[in-house]
Amino acid sequence: MCSKIKILSLVAVLGFFLGYGQEQRTSIDPATKEVWTFEECLSYALDNNLNVLSAKLSFQSAEVNLKESKQSRLPSLSGAVSESFTNGTSIDPITSDFVNQQIWSTSVGLNTQVTLYQGSQLNNQIAQNNLLLNQNSFFVKAAENDVSLSILESYLQALYAKEAINVAENTLESSSRESEIAKARYEAGAIAKRDYADAVSQMATNQYNLIEAKNNYQAQVLMLKQMLELGPEIEFDIQEPDLLDNGAKVLEEKNEIFRTAMEIQPEIKASDLDVEVAEKDIQIAKGGYLPSLNLGGSVSTGYTNTQDLAFYDQFEGNFNQRVSLSLNIPIFSKGTNKAKLENAKIALEQAKISRQSEEKAMFEKIDTAWRNALAAQEQLSASLAAQDAAEQSYSLAQKQFDVGQISMTDLIVSQNTYTNSTQNYIQSKYLSILYSELLEFYKGNPIKL
Repeated sequence: MCSKIKILSLVAVLGFFLGYGQEQRTSIDPATKEVWTFEECLSYALDNNLNVLSAKLSFQSAEVNLKESKQSRLPSLSGAVSESFTNGTSIDPITSDFVNQQIWSTSVGLNTQVTLYQGSQLNNQIAQNNLLLNQNSFFVKAAENDVSLSILESYLQALYAKEAINVAENTLESSSRESEIAKARYEAGAIAKRDYADAVSQMATNQYNLIEAKNNYQAQVLMLKQMLELGPEIEFDIQEPDLLDNGAKVLEEKNEIFRTAMEIQPEIKASDLDVEVAEKDIQIAKGGYLPSLNLGGSVSTGYTNTQDLAFYDQFEGNFNQRVSLSLNIPIFSKGTNKAKLENAKIALEQAKISRQSEEKAMFEKIDTAWRNALAAQEQLSASLAAQDAAEQSYSLAQKQFDVGQISMTDLIVSQNTYTNSTQNYIQSKYLSILYSELLEFYKGNPIKL
């Protein structure tokens, strides 16, 4: 069982590092780069985001703990040197003679001890630390996944905000032209002052909307910069990708996506290892009831002024060796071993509950993303039809206004309807892309735009 765990641990850790090597993320200098693609944002975030870096440090700590537990099998070795002075009646620390005089003594020694058996606690601790190392590799991947999803959502929101600027600029351009026409017609006495005032008011409203759209975009850019851990002095803008579709995709059955996610998502893998770690804790706690066997040894020598021999002669003559074998049998631990075992069993049940909770949470995420993707695609189709109809209606209203067939109020209503329908379409498009990519992510496919 132990060798099986070692093999699985080695495969998981090697796979973890090979995965890192295969990514081959390119180095990016933020000081010289102003326009970022989604792939560049994602690559830079995976290398620099603080949550990812923290998870990697935890992985390194788990490596240190595993190395330490393996070295606990090795013998300990310590050296000691002491110098002492004794006055009066005492036992000579070197010769063990009972004397009544001042004693100057020097002693030097080496001590070693190795644990031969400790209720298999050392082996179980090594196996548990192997599991914890694997678990931390999944924690790193989970942190990278969280950052990747956050980058995806924030980047799409920034794209939506950037496209909203274009809509606001086009609307303002149209209202400016219409305001000029209204002014000329008002000065010619063809329309009432109220219609001209409505035109000016609409242009001012569209100017306000443009300013707000630009501000929304800058807010989204700031969120992206924070995820990338970029300072305020860094110039930053995003590149609009060439989207091959408008986000509409054939959705796979959600239960199939869930089954796939349960096999590959790192949160589930880490939760599975939580159960195994808790099981090892039980084995370690049971080891506290078993005897321990230790082998010890020492070499020592010394010098004392009570002997009429030279310093080096005494060091050679007083040289001695000792070997010891000690067996420690636990009889009564004041309830400590029992408490550790009971707590380990409780921790195992908690780990199993957490595993079930992770499974429920994963299904909820996938179900929510699937339903949202389906709704977004239906909204996308409806909003596209509404936008086409509103565009045709607004184009006709502009022509009618130019020849005086409709009032400025009617034209403004038509313009607002077209603007709203365009914004609804853009929003539906990016929501559809977002939820479709989420489902691809849960299936284990890379996130890309």
